[in-house]
Amino acid sequence: MGKWKSTALVLVILVLGALAACSGGGQETISQQPVVVEKGDLALRVTGNGKIETSREARLTFGSGGKLAEIPVKEGDHVTTGAVLARLDAGPLELALNQSGMALTQAEASVSQAELARQTAEYNLETTRNSADSLQYALLNAQIARDTAQAALDSGIASIDFSAVQAELNKARTWYDYTKRMSEEASTGVDDWLLALDTAEENLKIAQANYDNVLAGYDSSQVNLRKKQLEAAEVAVELAQKNIDDLDRGVALQGLHVTAAERSIEQAGQAVDLAKQAVVDAQRQLDEATITAPFDGVVAQVLAEEGDIVPSPTLAPQPVIRLINPDLLELLIDVDEIDIPLVTLGQAAVVNVDALPDQEFSGKVTSIYPVPVEVGGVVLYKVRISLESPGGAGIKIGMSASADIVAREHRGVLIVPSRAVTRNNQGQTIVKVQTDGEITERAVEVGLDDGLRAEITSGLAEGETVIVEVKVKSGSMNLF
Repeated sequence: MGKWKSTALVLVILVLGALAACSGGGQETISQQPVVVEKGDLALRVTGNGKIETSREARLTFGSGGKLAEIPVKEGDHVTTGAVLARLDAGPLELALNQSGMALTQAEASVSQAELARQTAEYNLETTRNSADSLQYALLNAQIARDTAQAALDSGIASIDFSAVQAELNKARTWYDYTKRMSEEASTGVDDWLLALDTAEENLKIAQANYDNVLAGYDSSQVNLRKKQLEAAEVAVELAQKNIDDLDRGVALQGLHVTAAERSIEQAGQAVDLAKQAVVDAQRQLDEATITAPFDGVVAQVLAEEGDIVPSPTLAPQPVIRLINPDLLELLIDVDEIDIPLVTLGQAAVVNVDALPDQEFSGKVTSIYPVPVEVGGVVLYKVRISLESPGGAGIKIGMSASADIVAREHRGVLIVPSRAVTRNNQGQTIVKVQTDGEITERAVEVGLDDGLRAEITSGLAEGETVIVEVKVKSGSMNLF
């Protein structure tokens, strides 16, 4: 709106200048020009200048690095979606894909081996736990065998009445053991204890001789056999008890084997995940070693040559092909900060291309940049306008153009010249109305005002006459 007001002021100045030139220096007077109130269309327009661009453009790069093997297109070629535009040498990438595939196979085999080891460890753990009943049973059998051997030995010896003799032998052995310990440990009366020890030793020999004499009447070979059977049974009991005591350690050990196997499975699974990701990455790099057209368009630039080494995009992305769609055009204009509040998305626009002065094109506001730019102290905002360009219109990318954005538009409203609207001493908005040769002031309400014409929303009727006052010098022409 600011530009339109500025334009209107320039027009008024030019008209007044022309009137002054025609006056030839006469006396200044007030000229009253009558204007009939009519209905019409009134619009506020925002104007901006800029360049024609394409709304669909792509600077295409490879997704991986390597040697540029082929560019089957040249600048100006029309291509369709999916057309091959450039290729890298795929040999190293295919090798990397094969190697990552082999690594994945090995990792999956490791998972299978780890799973087998886990199942084996779990089986051994279960077997060890289940062996508890067998070990208890073996201990019970060993105890029964020991008790049976003891009973057999006792029953054989019981036929000889040597209990008294055996009691004397036990008594003599006990006394001998006591006097021997005292003779070794006593701090006083050692000689007495040594003498008692000699006596006890002699008594033990006598008791042992008596016992042997009594036992001589029994079958010594049978007794020895039963003693050995008893000793074997006692050893079996000790071994069975030891196996039970070792069971807990065996269960703990097998549990550690199971835990280790589970960790191996977890690690092997992680290795599989990494190998799968490596395969995906290698396949992606191989796929991205070919640039294809993402849309129908024209090759605007070829930015590399066959044989060039293209760096990895993670280091320095290098565009290879610039692709545009010349059929999808737009205009990017600069709008003054005074006018930008009037601009909203979807507003219609009329586009004029400098190189095509006899044509007008329709457009629509599609984008308003939120951050301004400052040019020569003037704050400007970028506004993007889509352009409806009929085929063969001759519009080219880069052409200079301007756009008139229809900010507001009222149709079929009462319109008077903007100069007909003034204010009285009370600050009311008024116009001077001529009725039957008389001029009176009348309060009105004004709607849109484009700087040249104003909309009257109340206070006037169609067909009435308003007065526009212009200061002119005598001999000048009328303003209207």
